[in-house]
Amino acid sequence: MAEEAAAPPIELRCRVEGTGPALLLLHGVGGDHTVWNDMISGLAKEFLVLAPDLRGHGRTRAPTDSQFTFAEMMGDIVHLLDEGGVASAHLVGLSAGAQLALLTTLERPQRVRSLTMVSGAAYTDSHTRAIAERWTETYSKEGTDRFALRLLKDLYYPDWVEANLDFADSVRQKAKHQDFGPATRWAKSMASFDERKRIATVARPTLIVQALNDAVVEPSHGRILRQSIPGSQIRILAETGHLIPVERPKELLDAVSTFVRSVESSKASAAPQ
Repeated sequence: MAEEAAAPPIELRCRVEGTGPALLLLHGVGGDHTVWNDMISGLAKEFLVLAPDLRGHGRTRAPTDSQFTFAEMMGDIVHLLDEGGVASAHLVGLSAGAQLALLTTLERPQRVRSLTMVSGAAYTDSHTRAIAERWTETYSKEGTDRFALRLLKDLYYPDWVEANLDFADSVRQKAKHQDFGPATRWAKSMASFDERKRIATVARPTLIVQALNDAVVEPSHGRILRQSIPGSQIRILAETGHLIPVERPKELLDAVSTFVRSVESSKASAAPQ
């Protein structure tokens, strides 16, 4: 791992629902657990769902010495599993959360039952870095409303936004009150994320879910992940933007449930009788 955590683990605020095999949902930069809202109840019918707000996001405050490195974030989620008595979990990560899930799978494989990367990548390329830099510049120079409009344009498929104008209004309203400082600092860590040299060593069942119209992470990253991770599966969604859990929650719920169910079934059949 290229970086060391500069602060000790903290307690994450977390939505917990259901019983069964543990499923840990990891949001991305600037998000919180609510990005999974349309999926949690469905997943909780079969699984113990843990949906935390990561350090400095949502309801989780960040200590002043936080560096917002991926190693620091990983320490927090491992601490969450420890506190909940969860030996291992199925990790489902979105965007930077997918990179966090990937890093945890590489560094702490004993804590991971399977890996699902949604709108993720093994490394942050120049395109995604440019998008993040544009967000930071818009936020600092043009104000929260212009920033919110920029997010709507980059994060969602245009036709979906047009059909969900109430949601677009809520994003603009929320941006007026949200502190994006922690998101900016996590995005800075994301800019240097690169696990291409280790991606082929992932030794857990892996599902990749990618959107064809993702304007933040080039869709080609899905193919790179599929070709690099042994035995991985891929699901590609057309006419869909970066935030798949918001635009296509039913399809993602079905894909994750089917995948995790199959992993659990395989583990059960492989167990000594």
